[in-house]
Amino acid sequence: MGPVAAVIILVTVLITSFISGIFGMAGGIIFMGVLTSLVPVAMAMMIHGAVQMVSNGYRAFLWRRHINWTVFRRYALGSVGAVLLLFALSWRPDKQMVYLMLGLVTLLVWLPKRVADLDIQKPFQAEGAGFVVQALNTVAGVAGPLLDQFFVRTDLTRHEIVATKAITQVLAHFVKIIFWSVPVLMTAGVEALPPAWLILLAAALSMLGTTLGGKVLDRMSDVNFKRGMKYLVTAVGIVMFIKAVGWL
Repeated sequence: MGPVAAVIILVTVLITSFISGIFGMAGGIIFMGVLTSLVPVAMAMMIHGAVQMVSNGYRAFLWRRHINWTVFRRYALGSVGAVLLLFALSWRPDKQMVYLMLGLVTLLVWLPKRVADLDIQKPFQAEGAGFVVQALNTVAGVAGPLLDQFFVRTDLTRHEIVATKAITQVLAHFVKIIFWSVPVLMTAGVEALPPAWLILLAAALSMLGTTLGGKVLDRMSDVNFKRGMKYLVTAVGIVMFIKAVGWL
């Protein structure tokens, strides 16, 4: 990895963690898109997973009093099934497929309520979310907009949404790191893993961006939070589709 690519990655970490600190999503999609344009998919997934795990973990710590632990435990139960299935299939997408999946994921923010009345607080929906979100996050790198569909119609506050989503994503990104790093370790060894100094710097910047984003979150209303999240994610999705067809 060259110095220019490293600088771009670190700057992107700061910006996208700030965005995620506000909306609890969107930043991860942008970061994944930048990474896959700079490094191979496997390394992109490992770097993204490590940074996002720290970013989400720190965000969960900041808003820990708002975490809905009942929802998280049910989500974690559902994710176990996805993990078993993914390791059994061992399918890993190429770069263009990742862009396409990222673009498709963003369209989920426009899913009408009449098509799928999702609410993570309802019976069996947290378990279902754990299964599908974990599966998509592992192979595409990001599943924020899908996870958001299970939260947007709940009666949770914006702080509860951001905090609970954050703790679920710590689990999701941890699994992603394992899924993508095991084959690399088996074939190329430790030398093929992302450099430790990059992960450490990125982790520190993600915590800074998350802290700054949290200050903006405090000043937003719940209505503006949900509206802004939808349009931001849509704009990112358009870019992902353009990259998928090779126009960017």
